[in-house]
Amino acid sequence: MERITSGFRKNWEHKLENLGFGYHSLEGLYWDESHYYQFSSEEINTIENATAELWQMCLEAVDYIIEKNLWYRFNIPDWFKDYIITSWEEDHPSIYGRFDFGFDGKNLKLLEFNADTPTSLYEASVVQWYWLQEMFPYKDQFNSIHEKLVDYWKYLKNYMNPHYIYFASLTNIEDVTNVEYLRDCATQAGFDTEFIAIQDIGWAEDIEEFIAGDKTIMEYIFKLYPYEWILDDGFGEKLVKNGFRSQWIEPAWKLLLSCKAILPILWELYPNHPYLLESYFEPKHLKDFVKKPIYSREGANVTLFKNNIPLEQNSGIYGKEGYIYQQLFDLPNFDENYPIIGSWVIGQEPAGIGIRESVNLITNNQSRFIPHLID
Repeated sequence: MERITSGFRKNWEHKLENLGFGYHSLEGLYWDESHYYQFSSEEINTIENATAELWQMCLEAVDYIIEKNLWYRFNIPDWFKDYIITSWEEDHPSIYGRFDFGFDGKNLKLLEFNADTPTSLYEASVVQWYWLQEMFPYKDQFNSIHEKLVDYWKYLKNYMNPHYIYFASLTNIEDVTNVEYLRDCATQAGFDTEFIAIQDIGWAEDIEEFIAGDKTIMEYIFKLYPYEWILDDGFGEKLVKNGFRSQWIEPAWKLLLSCKAILPILWELYPNHPYLLESYFEPKHLKDFVKKPIYSREGANVTLFKNNIPLEQNSGIYGKEGYIYQQLFDLPNFDENYPIIGSWVIGQEPAGIGIRESVNLITNNQSRFIPHLID
C-alpha cells in the first residue's frame, strides 16, 4: 500500500461536474486526486476476503442479538423489536453496506460498519473509475460496485412486485447524489423509480399507509435516512402500524449492524479474531482505545485515548444512548495523512473500495476522498 503523488487533471472540476458529482469542493477540497493509493493484488485479496468473512460474521451476529435478547445494548424500544425481527426472518433485502477498515499493508482491522446509510458510494463506484480510465487506462481498480448494484437490483426484480420504487433522502447535495445514483442503477435493472424528499413522504392515518405527493400508496421505499432518526422523530411508530405494506430498504434489521454496539457483540462472538479490535461496553483493561457513541455520524463525539489520556476528540450532539470502547488501531501515517479504507458489500458480495484520508486521526466530514489503483 503506497501513497503516490499525482497531478490534478486539466479542468478536473468540470469533468467531475459533468459526471453529476457536484460536491467535490463544498467545504474545502473533498475529492483529492493530487495523490492516489496503490495496492498490490495480494493486499486487495486480503481486503476482499476480510469483507466477505466479516459480512457473514455480521449476519451471525444478528441471529445472536435476537436469540440472546440484547436489545438494551442498542437502545431499541420494546415496541420496535418485533418489527426488526420480522424484517430479519422474512429476509427483507439489503442492497449495500460499507465496512471501514484500518489497514497498514499487513494488519487489517474493522473500525466500524456503515450498514444502514453509507455514503461516498458514487465517488467510489463511478468518479474514481473515470479518473482511472483517463489517468491509468492500463491499470486496474478494486471496483465492481456499479455492475453489482445493477445485477442485484435485477435479481430483486424477481421478488419485488410492483416494480416501482421510491428513492428518498434529505435534499442536501451529497445525499441526493448518492440516492439518485442508486435510483439510476435500479432503473437500469428495469424498475420504475421516482425520487421523493424524505420530508414529503405522507402518512394517511385513516388507512395507515405511506403516500406520495399524488396520494399514491408507496409500496417500496429506499431511504437514505438512518433508523435511529426514524425512531427519534416519531416515524417509527408509523412503520409498525403499517406492518410492512410499505417495505423499506435498507431493512430494519440493518439498524443492529449500523449501531456501534455491534462491535463488542462481534468481539464477544469471535474473540481474538484477526479482523477485529478488542471492543467492550466499558473500558475494562484498555489503555489505548477509542470511545465511540453507539450512534454518531462523521466522527462526532469520538475520543481517542493513549495511555488513558485523551489524544484527540470531536464534539457533537451524540452520546445519550451510550458508548463503546474499542482498542486503538494505529493508522498508517503518510506525511501526516491517515487513510481509512471503505470496503463495499453489494448484494452480499465484496464489490470495491473507496479511501477517505484525513489530517486528523478521527475521520470526519473534512476528510478527503482519494482514488486508488492496483499495481
